Amino acid sequence: MLALVGAADGTGSVPGRRVAITGLGVIASCGIGKDAFWEGLLATPEDGVRQVHNFDGTPYFGAKEVRRVDRFAQMTVAAAEQAVVDSGGLEGLAVDPDRVGVFIGTGVGGLETLEIQIWTFKEKGPRRVSPFMVPMIMANAGAAAVSMRYGMRGPCETTVTACATGTHSIANAARLICTGRADVMLAGGAEASCTGVAAAAFGNMTALSRTGRSMPFDVKRDGFVMAEGAAVVVLEEWGRAVARGATIYGEVAGAASNADAYHITAPSPGGPGAAACMELAISDAGLVPEDIAHINAHGTSTPLNDAAEAEAIKKVFGTPGPPVTSTKGVTGHALGAAGALETVASVLTITHRLIPPTAGLTELDPEVHLDVVTGQARPWVPGPTLSNSFGFGGHNGCLVIIPPG
Repeated sequence: MLALVGAADGTGSVPGRRVAITGLGVIASCGIGKDAFWEGLLATPEDGVRQVHNFDGTPYFGAKEVRRVDRFAQMTVAAAEQAVVDSGGLEGLAVDPDRVGVFIGTGVGGLETLEIQIWTFKEKGPRRVSPFMVPMIMANAGAAAVSMRYGMRGPCETTVTACATGTHSIANAARLICTGRADVMLAGGAEASCTGVAAAAFGNMTALSRTGRSMPFDVKRDGFVMAEGAAVVVLEEWGRAVARGATIYGEVAGAASNADAYHITAPSPGGPGAAACMELAISDAGLVPEDIAHINAHGTSTPLNDAAEAEAIKKVFGTPGPPVTSTKGVTGHALGAAGALETVASVLTITHRLIPPTAGLTELDPEVHLDVVTGQARPWVPGPTLSNSFGFGGHNGCLVIIPPG
């Protein structure tokens, strides 16, 4: 087995440096900033597409430059700025710029820009296509913008693994710290693909909810609800974070990635790949399934995904297993940003000692034999938390996050 991060005590199957989470940034339909986001996770969401209606990227770029940056990259920079400020600012993070990097992904990239420019090409001709189109649609545009904004000259990379993107990005960034390549990483995911063409495509493939309601694990679930947003975390070598007196929210103790090798959109029935990924992540953290105290499920509200994930969780943990929640009942499904949003949610669940309920769930599917948190937030004694992400293409990603200490 290839350990991606290293156990909490530094003695995993591949010993490595511990990875602290010292900053949180989030742009979501239920709230901008970690405090508003947390309040939103505990509130009753409205039905329909989860767009961030009160987001404005102008303060981060200026009135002229913002028009040359796609919305997903604007959100990337905004979430990164929040995370940097939350971690104590650039002065607190000041390190050799060659040892601080960025690992922020997206599932789709600049789709809004692409749609607009294709329309422009067809209606107005090739000379009217924007010369900024290519850098605006690039999947790596968000990560590059963050790197340039802060002068971060370490690894600057972008993972594109559909709905597992955010989780894989954080895992990959943590590994760079664990193995000694970097001391600080900004990691996460962003997505702004709530466009007409995307809605038509997902709708025609019957992936979207016809009711506009996200109902993870509910017997009446009928598809996911489209969403946009971004989330970035500051990851830092543990000893360095302690030495500078940083607030440590938690620790990335383990991670894993594998593939179903089954179907381009459907999960493997029974979730064998997902189950194996969970087991790998738990082992990578030097833990056993009985140590996991909470699961933030992928829980998209599609019939096939929820059934496969529930079966996979049952295989690993038995029944009823640890408390399970899906925050997509509130946030909707933000594709490449989903895993990053859920990492922040998992960290805040530890911080506030409350597990948010699975919004939209009113009648648990009788085939889901799990302890799914519903109704009200559930108080808990924070322990190791597993965050799951599973994407089109059969991409599986899992993170184990543990309380600081």
